[in-house]
Amino acid sequence: MHPVIEVSGVRKTYGKTVAVEEASFEVNQGEIFGLIGPNGAGKTTTMECIEGIRKPDRGTITVLGLNPFRQVYKLQDRIGVQLQQAQLQKRIKVWEAVDLWASLYGKKAIDGRRLLEQLSLTDKRGAWFMNLSGGQKQRLFIALALINDPELVFLDELTTGLDPQARHAIWDLVRGIRERGKTVFLTTHLMEEAERLCDRVAIMEHGRIIDIDTPESLVRRHCPERTVVLDANDPAAGNHFKIIPGVESVTCENTRFTIRGRGDDLVTQVIHCLSENRIPVTDFRTVLPNLEDVFLKLTGRSIRE
Repeated sequence: MHPVIEVSGVRKTYGKTVAVEEASFEVNQGEIFGLIGPNGAGKTTTMECIEGIRKPDRGTITVLGLNPFRQVYKLQDRIGVQLQQAQLQKRIKVWEAVDLWASLYGKKAIDGRRLLEQLSLTDKRGAWFMNLSGGQKQRLFIALALINDPELVFLDELTTGLDPQARHAIWDLVRGIRERGKTVFLTTHLMEEAERLCDRVAIMEHGRIIDIDTPESLVRRHCPERTVVLDANDPAAGNHFKIIPGVESVTCENTRFTIRGRGDDLVTQVIHCLSENRIPVTDFRTVLPNLEDVFLKLTGRSIRE
């Protein structure tokens, strides 16, 4: 793999407000790369600088080997963009929007009918934009971003405000984009979305990139803790749990034990302890850390605050 996006030392301010501070990262060909963080972290500004919509105060950006400011027209033919705040004319029809976007590119656009079919919008070809649901509008914007068969697709907070069913449908579409050999760069403040979709993520807070890695590696590195919660009607069970390798604490409330510790094999060790000591269990579940916990660990606050 080689980088299709290279960002080095980018800074962008609006008056005294620093939106992006010394951001540096690379996005590799064929991956889904996520820029994650709370609203106002600088994600959209960073993406717009990469797209060539905004010019940074300093730093360098290369996209598909091109300068997004000096070679903007060459770049526009090779990328697709779905903006966070996007609207169309209320009474433009779905097929009209697709045909209009296709006409804007010098190269031959992909088959609009087939694209609408892939995005489950065929039965909405003649519908006005204003009559589409939130999920249908998002699928249409993805169609417009893909109409020129781009090598690189930008998706900015694409599922914000959608219901769970629509969100999962959009996730499947994004995976399909990657399966067709494209590179996807997305922003999101939804940690579940980043964990489900992204090959790698960059965590952003107050305009700074805090860390970059795969979701699994970030969780493993910053939050190695594991928790097992179980119900066992055995007063001596706590003594057995405390001597399990890697266990750091054992608490008990009535018959519910909470076992906290470290190590990838902690859950296996607890199960082995239960079996070895013949401890009957009526309930058993594990609590594993996620990207939300990583963000809390790195910043001291929840991403939803």
